[in-house]
Amino acid sequence: MAVPQRRTSKTRKRMRRTHFKLEIPGMIKCDNCSEYKLAHRVCPSCGHYKGVKVAK
Repeated sequence: MAVPQRRTSKTRKRMRRTHFKLEIPGMIKCDNCSEYKLAHRVCPSCGHYKGVKVAK
């Protein structure tokens, strides 16, 4: 069974975890109403997607 030879230092542990974080979702402005929305999704405020009304 594998056992660590030495204790992992705080620095090494934190360096390993630098990429373990939340990312901000890709928000863009709607072309129709200029409200912020998630990319590649229908605008929740006006219902447009790529300039076409797709939702009520």
